[in-house]
Amino acid sequence: MPDSPNKPPAPQWADDATARRAFWCGVRFAPSTPAVVLFATFIGFGALAQATGFSPAEAVFTTLIVWALPGQVVLVDEVAKGAGLVTAAFAVTLTAIRLLPLTVSLMPWLRGAGVSRPLQFLMSHFIAVTVWIEGHRRLPGLPAHLRAPYFLGMASAFLVLNLVATLIGFLVAGRVPVEVAAGLLFLTPIYFLLSLIASARGRVDLMALALGFAIGPPLFVLMPGFDLLATGLIGGTIAYGASARRKARP
Repeated sequence: MPDSPNKPPAPQWADDATARRAFWCGVRFAPSTPAVVLFATFIGFGALAQATGFSPAEAVFTTLIVWALPGQVVLVDEVAKGAGLVTAAFAVTLTAIRLLPLTVSLMPWLRGAGVSRPLQFLMSHFIAVTVWIEGHRRLPGLPAHLRAPYFLGMASAFLVLNLVATLIGFLVAGRVPVEVAAGLLFLTPIYFLLSLIASARGRVDLMALALGFAIGPPLFVLMPGFDLLATGLIGGTIAYGASARRKARP
């Protein structure tokens, strides 16, 4: 992966750090704003799972295996509607397609000497929206041999915290109003949007965000269910095309 012109500086701890230290530095990053937001949203998911009739073990297992809140909500919704296993799995798969571009864009930062193919598959399982955002913010500034262990530490800590949050949400479900649980679930898309705005580093990024705001609501009405995919595809393509055309000018 070539260095980015906007590459952040390496943290002080990365000087002469070992892979083990990088892993634990990733773990220590967990009690941060992204983790707090995730923790709150997974409390909401635990409450939703309890209301749907899941057992505590099933709710926690869903977080462990699916590890993407929209997919988990879709799974719970399909089970609540009495859908079969194949139908529910297909619905969850459709929601997971959006993570493929995120995985493709982040994995080049994680490949390197000593990173085996099975380890790459393991790391790809952790790539959801929040991990993708923090990975792009933090991995480019690290030496290549520290990126994989740091990512594994950060992602593993996120996962453990969210397993705990799911169980807490399940256990306190009867004491949390439905409106509060729904609000907690909504924190993740709000955080995602604010993080995208904060991490925008050029006109093409800002143009893509502006186009998303403009065409998202009409596409929600015209293409329900496919509006998010269409918004990203159309807005991103137009922004990229405009940027390429501008660079091609004498």
